[in-house]
Formats: sequence, C-alpha cells, structure tokens
Amino acid sequence: MKSPSTAKLWLNLLLVYIVWGSTFLGVRYAIQTLPPLLTNSIRFLVGGILFFLFTLLRGYSIPSLKQWLSAAWVGLLLSGIGNCAVAYAIGFMPTGMVALLVATLPGWIVGLDYYFFSKQKPSWLTLLGLAVGLVGMYILLNPLGQIKNQEIPLFPASLVFIGSITWAWGSLQSPYLDMPPQMQTTAIQMLGGGIFSLLMSLWLEPQAFSTLSLMTTQTYLALLYLIVMGSFVGYSAYVWLLHHAPPTLTATYAYVNPVVAMILGWIFVNEKLSTRSLIASLVVLAGVVLITLGRKFVRKTKTIET
Repeated sequence: MKSPSTAKLWLNLLLVYIVWGSTFLGVRYAIQTLPPLLTNSIRFLVGGILFFLFTLLRGYSIPSLKQWLSAAWVGLLLSGIGNCAVAYAIGFMPTGMVALLVATLPGWIVGLDYYFFSKQKPSWLTLLGLAVGLVGMYILLNPLGQIKNQEIPLFPASLVFIGSITWAWGSLQSPYLDMPPQMQTTAIQMLGGGIFSLLMSLWLEPQAFSTLSLMTTQTYLALLYLIVMGSFVGYSAYVWLLHHAPPTLTATYAYVNPVVAMILGWIFVNEKLSTRSLIASLVVLAGVVLITLGRKFVRKTKTIET
C-alpha cells in the first residue's frame, strides 16, 4: 500500500483531533434535552442514511452483502458498542474518570496490534509516548479529586473498558476486511452503530422518545453539528486513517480530544481553564510527539535492516 503524504496524514489527524474534540460540546448541548443513547442513535442513523444516499447520487453502486456485513460489523464495534458504553457510563460516574478510562485506548491498540494483527513490537519511544500521554490525561482530569468520597460503580466502569477494547479491535480489524469504497464504508459503519444505539436506547431509556417533543432550537443545532461535523467530517477522517496510518498514531485522538474539549468549553461556556489544565495539555502534547517520533523510529529501523 502506497504511503500517504505527510500533509494529508496530518490533515486527517487534525480533523479527528479538533472535530471529535468539539463534539463533546455538541453532545453536552444535545443531552440537555435528549438521553445520551438516543442522541447517539439519531446522530449516526440520520448521518448514515444521508451519507449513503449521497454516495448513490455520486454514482456508487450498491455494495455486496459481504461488504455490507464487514462495514456494519466495524460500525457496531466503534460507534455502536464503543460510543454507547461511554454515553451510558457518563450517567453513573464522573466524566473525568470516563475520559481517563477511554484514554487507555492507545494502550489497547498497541497490545492487540502486537499480539493479534501486525505482530510488530512497538518502539521504546512509542511506549514512552503512551505513558506520558496517559500521565497528561491523569493530570488534566484529576480523577481522584472528582471521585473523592464517591464510589466508582464497577459495572459502568467495566463497560467503558469493554467499549475501548471493542473500539480498538474494530479499528485494527477494519483494514483486513473486504470493505466498500471509503465513503460507503463510513456511511454503513454509521448505520451499524446507529441501529445498535437505537436498540440500546429502547432497552435502557424507556422514556427516551417522549423527550423528542421537548427539543429546542439548541438541540436541533447540536444534532446538526454532530451529524455533519462529528459524523460526516470526523468519522470520514477516522476511517481514512484506519487504512492509511499506524494504529498507534491514529489512537492519539483519545489523548487530544479531551484537551480540545476543555479549550472549547473555556471559550464557549466559560469553563475554568486552570494552570493544571495547561500543564496537562503540554504533557499530552509531549506524549503525542513521542508517539509520532516512535513511528518514524520504527520506519527508520526497518530501512536500515533492509
């Protein structure tokens, strides 16, 4: 597979960093009216349907059954189980702790990739970057301060771990499956995740549909942003990265998104931006830099060995 240009690689990384980081704000506005699982289902179902219809208008043919199932399976693992686990857990435990658990994603990707997929041992720079990034997340989210005198519910915490593992597995498995063209892959993955989210909402949020009548202009705008930017733009960039970038580098979004969300919260909803947050952001950035250097180190080592 031909390596993509550095500019295109970083363009898609920045889209996932910034756009997905901004969706935290969009979700915050949407769930003021709608339950989180229903919000997730609307976001991905509407986005998936519109995006798939767009591909047909562009002249794409209907994918084969095998391609449908492959893309839907990855969507189930990512936007389905992964997103639903986080949305459900937020209702039972501090947001900072949920985000910190999600930040273990790069570690899961490194481990699963080494044992089940590429068999490529990560460089010491990559491992150091993962550790530094996780330390930065810990400083940023201050989980001990958030959970002081509170009991962490085991079941929601376990769901977040399961969601992170399924997200990592789906991300790693995706390049090995028979998929339709990228735009249709994105659309079908959103549909798979949206259907799963809807089923979970019907099960766990029995009064969810009664909240639709309470939607405000702010709710509609938040959903529109999540569909267009979060799904069309952000998810498309992530699908591209799955097939053109090292999994460990792609997974750094789990470190950067909370930092972006924190900065946007400070700008738009007057959330406090403390010295600790700024220090943590710099530590997270250092971790991402180390992971990037680790990728170049591995490529350089391979070239020397060749």
